[in-house]
Amino acid sequence: MKEKCYGIISRTNYIFRIPYSLLRSFMADDKKDIPVNIVQPGPLPPEPAETAPLAPQQTPDMLIELDDVTWERTVEKGSRPVAVMFYSPSCAFCHQMEPYFRKYAQEYKEDVVFARLNIMTNLWTAERYGVRSTPTFKFFCDGKPIREMVGAVYPALLKKIIDEVIIHGKECAKNSTAINYDITGYG
Repeated sequence: MKEKCYGIISRTNYIFRIPYSLLRSFMADDKKDIPVNIVQPGPLPPEPAETAPLAPQQTPDMLIELDDVTWERTVEKGSRPVAVMFYSPSCAFCHQMEPYFRKYAQEYKEDVVFARLNIMTNLWTAERYGVRSTPTFKFFCDGKPIREMVGAVYPALLKKIIDEVIIHGKECAKNSTAINYDITGYG
């Protein structure tokens, strides 16, 4: 027969399952170290369900999560200018810049498409555009990259660049040279 277990919540909010006999001896040894809350016997609370990864979709604040598959349709063949934030989930500066990027996505939702791309899961696109560090902000007009900023930049500078892309983006894209991405090592 299994011995009854009691759950104890420690001061660090971890739940432990301790056999009653061990708990009794613990309480007898040193009464001043008795845990704050003792939970009634029973099963442990259910573990939180894992959430499915987000599909490429547009969030209510107008920020699109891209991947290698949706890149061409959204950025290269889009009719509006696109601002892309290349980020990494472990990048502290990305987390620092994201609230500003989301704020500008809401503010400029009529003029510019705002998107972000995780370089850890979408290596092909990041490599194709030469993204070597995060955050990297790239601005596209008519599918062509026209501006780039790397690192945690001042939010005011980011906003100024967005304004410039809206004003001069199409003109800049028309005057730029197309890049041939069909490069092979065989000449």
